[in-house]
Amino acid sequence: MPTRATPKRNKAPTRSIERDLWAAGHDVVVGIDEVGRGSWAGPLMVGAAVLPKNRRVNGVRDSKMLTEAGREAIFDRVAGWCDAWAVGGASHQECDELGMAAAQRLAAVRALDALGVTADAAVVDGKWNFVSPHVGHVEMRIKADAVCLSVAAASILAKVTRDRIMREQSANYPHWHFDTNKGYPCPLHKTALQGYGPSAIHRRSWVFMDNYVPWPGLRLIRAQQPALF
Repeated sequence: MPTRATPKRNKAPTRSIERDLWAAGHDVVVGIDEVGRGSWAGPLMVGAAVLPKNRRVNGVRDSKMLTEAGREAIFDRVAGWCDAWAVGGASHQECDELGMAAAQRLAAVRALDALGVTADAAVVDGKWNFVSPHVGHVEMRIKADAVCLSVAAASILAKVTRDRIMREQSANYPHWHFDTNKGYPCPLHKTALQGYGPSAIHRRSWVFMDNYVPWPGLRLIRAQQPALF
């Protein structure tokens, strides 16, 4: 029985999507990617990257396919290579008060505002368009961070920026080990929540808190305001 070929896990992303958009008349194409949505603590962040049309940096991959050390090593090269880039964030308070959908839209708007250029088109990782109407044309692609070069670059810029923030926060909140887990779920993080409760940068609207946190004297956020956009 013939075996099915295994896709190459580390296949390099290309500018194929960007070239199609350039050919269609969209001169400034921005890749968009989000990090931190599934985290229990810290900000949600959205990266935006506009690439040059004729220069390339080797080693760019979806940030999840690189080690933390590998992302840090390539960060400055990716940032210097981009024609424009920015990372926008929504704080843990905004994630709680606005809801995750509105917080992600807010982080995207902040990233686009910080770019310094006006994008004609955007390529967004996933099936949900959280960028319109702030960019006129939006291409949504599943696994865009693995196949689209500008989205892969955005994923590295956003991931490294957020990781650095969480490592800095670990000095203020050592019990939760943010230097290693970056606020994401793991057994050590769960144990810290059970023993110490949430830190000041935990998202208190998440229902998981009922299972892991002793709440006497602390406020669990239940209600979420309507989306802003």
